[in-house]
Amino acid sequence: MFDSCAQLSPRLRVRWTLHGTSDSIDIGLEAAVGSEYYIAFGWAAPGAPEPSMIGADVAVTGFTEDGLPFADDYYVTKYSECTVRADGAVEGVCPDTIYEQGNDTAAGAVNNTRLVYGHRRDGVSFVRFSRPLVSPDKQYDVPVNATANMTVIWAIGLLRPPDSLQPYYLPLGHGAPAGTAFGFATLNVSASGGCVGPLDAEDKEDQDRITAERNTPLVVTAGPSLHYPNPPNPDKVLYINKKEAPLLKVERGVPVTFSVEAGHDAPLYITSDAVGGNATSRNATEVVFAGGARAEGVPAAPAELVWLPDRNTPDVVYYQSLYDPKMGWKIQVVDGGLSDMYNNSVLLDDQQVTFFWTLSGDSINIAARGERKSGYLAVGFGSAMVNSYAYVGWIDGNGTGHVASYFIDGEDGAGVHETSENLTHTRCRSENGAIVFELTRPLSPSCSGRVECRNIVDPTTPLRVIWAMGSQWSSGQLTVSNMHSITSNRPVRVLLLAGTAEAEEELRPVLAVHGFMMFVAWGLLVPGGIMAARYLKHLKSGDLWFQAHTYLQSSAMAVMFLGLLFAIAELRGFSFKSTHAKIGTAAFVLACLQPINAYLRPHLLAENGEILPMKNRVIWEYLHIITGRSAVVVGAIALFTGLQHLGDRYGSKNIKGLTCGLILWVVGVTLVVVYLEFMAARRRRGGGADDLSGKWVLGNTDEDDSVDLLQSTKMESDSIEPMEVQLEPLKG
Repeated sequence: MFDSCAQLSPRLRVRWTLHGTSDSIDIGLEAAVGSEYYIAFGWAAPGAPEPSMIGADVAVTGFTEDGLPFADDYYVTKYSECTVRADGAVEGVCPDTIYEQGNDTAAGAVNNTRLVYGHRRDGVSFVRFSRPLVSPDKQYDVPVNATANMTVIWAIGLLRPPDSLQPYYLPLGHGAPAGTAFGFATLNVSASGGCVGPLDAEDKEDQDRITAERNTPLVVTAGPSLHYPNPPNPDKVLYINKKEAPLLKVERGVPVTFSVEAGHDAPLYITSDAVGGNATSRNATEVVFAGGARAEGVPAAPAELVWLPDRNTPDVVYYQSLYDPKMGWKIQVVDGGLSDMYNNSVLLDDQQVTFFWTLSGDSINIAARGERKSGYLAVGFGSAMVNSYAYVGWIDGNGTGHVASYFIDGEDGAGVHETSENLTHTRCRSENGAIVFELTRPLSPSCSGRVECRNIVDPTTPLRVIWAMGSQWSSGQLTVSNMHSITSNRPVRVLLLAGTAEAEEELRPVLAVHGFMMFVAWGLLVPGGIMAARYLKHLKSGDLWFQAHTYLQSSAMAVMFLGLLFAIAELRGFSFKSTHAKIGTAAFVLACLQPINAYLRPHLLAENGEILPMKNRVIWEYLHIITGRSAVVVGAIALFTGLQHLGDRYGSKNIKGLTCGLILWVVGVTLVVVYLEFMAARRRRGGGADDLSGKWVLGNTDEDDSVDLLQSTKMESDSIEPMEVQLEPLKG
């Protein structure tokens, strides 16, 4: 088919035929790669002192997800994926048509690569295309001199399919090392040459490949084994969408739906074992990701199995039958978008870094993506750089990504100390020069004595997050060259449970109103109502004590309810995760029990004047006393925990003064109560209330239902006769 052939690498050959009469050349690229790989070949810009991909004219070839070949004309302006900037400028490895996307006339003229033919056989991809030696496109195509030695470039790598943002196939990079995944060569297209033997692929079984799509079920059936990829073949294998044991490609964070119709004897499950068939009995390390005995069905009654691969799912897993081994095959798990892989994301200060996270049991999955190019990206937990815990992602000179954790106790390189924190599933990569790193860490480290052991993440408390970027980073001892070039101006409080964030600022006014109203309720009205019931019963003013008690407690309930509404409205919801929320709710419930309890107060006399049993009244008094005093104690604790909670959110500098003031207030109220109790005890020792009339207690102590609700030691019999006194006409 071709006149000449050259071996570019152990996995790649280029074949060509020169057509002198038409000044064109037919090129065939033959590579032992998977169907998801691209093959790129072209000419470097002439005149460069050293071979370079910048300015190169290449053809990117491969196969679509439907198995159809393609070949397109690309131009290289930068060592990065194709990117269209906000100002419309295009850079990277891009199709020629993208550079002229605003010019409809020119866009049709710049693509001078024409697909001729393509196929895949025995694990080898072959694509044939043609191009002119001297293209009419002078800007993006390199003219080929048919008689001179010229530098050609080639590359092999994974391919990104089109999506809603970029409607063309893009190379994702060619990897390393040179000579295996990319390289340069000198080629004279007039010279003749040949290649020895066929190009051999390790995996000769050219399996069909299926890409799972969101909301599109994969139909799983069973059928005869004809070309099973892992011999020896079983008698029966699983088919997906009518393809025998295909290679299945899924994305992390994107749900995969299986419609299982393989029969009751072939339930589907996703496993880490390549053989399957109840592998746990022979492979104790098998991990089952989804499915099981219930994932079985027939065409008339299929079973639905939904599996969500996450960021911790291995790159390769297997779909198998639970009962019979070797019925399924591989699942290739690739990274999806970070927004798919993580449940929550927020932009940090200055909108230069996006922070992603997912809470998972007793651990947290974290990712950070820089929105601008840098040599490293650091994200710290703390209000400032000093005394913070930082996670740094960077790419070394070999293109390998690294993630490490540090504790910072100074503002220079000597103050940044690497820790041995338990980080798992760490990954770091560069996207168009911007750093993206991921990690998983426990919420609470299981260690003691080391500085990183204090790095506890509490989902119920806002997490203060800062960031920094710089030109370079390295492991080991840091120097001034590792310092950042740009940082966040202030921390951002990330609400892990709510999935939101807010900038660090002073005390929020609405929350301040909430705290003030709760202080009025629990610090003024409730204690005032209690003291009215206990110390005003002996005044010559009828039921003044009862009215004061009722009005003060009712006002306290109204103020509590309004304060609660203020907090819920400001925080956009209510959560019982924090200690303050739990104690505050308990105090509110106890307070609500009091009016219900008062409404159910047993009477001393029946309607016909008959004296009722004392037992129910005594029980009621004990209940009223216990719940009332418990409400006061829990309410006071709620005030202090509320201040502590605000301190965690807004910093101690705004809260210390309020806490000291609240302590002084509690001490003052306590001293007043002690004084009143002392005077009451002194009165009792002096011979009773009547003897003290005209001193500090005015009037008769005999009132209707005068049993002290806060002191249950008084006998009920003392309260029966005073009711008759109240029925006598007043003198004067």
